[in-house]
This record gives sequence, structure tokens and C-alpha cells, in this order.
Amino acid sequence: MADRKHGATAPRTESEVRGDDWSGTDLTGGVHEHVAFVDVDFLDTTNTGATFTECTFRDCSFNASAHTAAAFVNCSFSTCTFFDATFADCKLVGSTFERCTFGLLKVTGGDWSFVGLPGADLRRASIIGTRMREADLTGAQLQDAVLQNVDFSGAWLHAANLRRADLRGSDVSAIDPSESKITGAIIDVQQALTFAAALGLIVRDDLPRR
Repeated sequence: MADRKHGATAPRTESEVRGDDWSGTDLTGGVHEHVAFVDVDFLDTTNTGATFTECTFRDCSFNASAHTAAAFVNCSFSTCTFFDATFADCKLVGSTFERCTFGLLKVTGGDWSFVGLPGADLRRASIIGTRMREADLTGAQLQDAVLQNVDFSGAWLHAANLRRADLRGSDVSAIDPSESKITGAIIDVQQALTFAAALGLIVRDDLPRR
């Protein structure tokens, strides 16, 4: 499994669901703790307010699933697919992802702090208004992603590829422009000042008049 930034081990599971077809199921209100889901199809599932605590998901498909105000806390996802999945106001604090695919992923709001996404391919993903404090995005592929109003404070973004990403409104204090790829990224004026300071530049507008 992917390393966890804060040293937590993969969750301990007490029961297993294997090979089930849950496609099209309404997961609303479900409560799952310490469950291992293996090769389970969550295609087109809907989910409002369900909670998954310290569960593991391996070889599961979440394609075209829609989750609202749901929680996946301290869960582990391995070789899962999230094509066209949406997460609105969801809590994924402490969860980790390894060898997962995220094509057209859409995330709005919610708390994804301490999440582990090292090396994740999030190209063209849309993440808006989400808390991702101290998330591990080391080496993540974020080209052309929409990352607006995201709280990246304390996040690990070493060697992340942010080329052409839309970062406007986000906290970019954890992004080292000398260590991450940011060519063509869209930023606002305040972010430009933050990057200038990170590069050791001094911004002044007090040029004496002649």
C-alpha cells in the first residue's frame, strides 16, 4: 500500500465483501467499519451520508458514482477506478490511494486532509473548494487540472506536475516553484507574490519618479 505520511498503518479489517455487484445501488445511510471490499462493482452507485471507516477497497470500480456528504475515513484504496466519479462535501480524511485511476474525477467542498495520493494521475481532474491540508501529493500528475480555492496548506507537493493547472484562489504556500513543474499554471496576483517570495525575489513598486 502507499506510504502514509503520518506513519499510520493500513486499516485492520474484520469482515470481507468479495466479488459483489453493487452497481446502481443506493448506498445512502449505510455504515461500514473495518470491512475489506475486494473486486466490488460500485458503478453508478449513489450515496448520501454513508460512512466507511477504516475500510479497504481493492480492485473496486467507482466509475460514474456520486457521493454527497459521505465519509471514507482512514480507508485504503488499491487499484480502484474513479472514472467520472463525483464527491460533494465528502470527508476522506486520512485515506490513501495506490495505483488508482481518476479520469474526469470531480470533487467539490469537503475535507480531504491528510489524504495520501503520491504519484496519482489527476490530470484534468476538478477539485474546487476542498480542504487538502497536509495531503501527500508527492509526484502527482495534475496537468490541466482545475484546483480552485483548495487549501493545500502543509501539503506535500514535491515534484508534482502542475503545468497548465488552474490554481486560482488556492493556498499555494506549500508549492516550491523550484521543485514542482508549474509552467503555464493559471494563478492570481497574490499567488504570484507568494511564488516570487519562494524564489527569493523582492517585489517592490516604489520606483522613484524621474
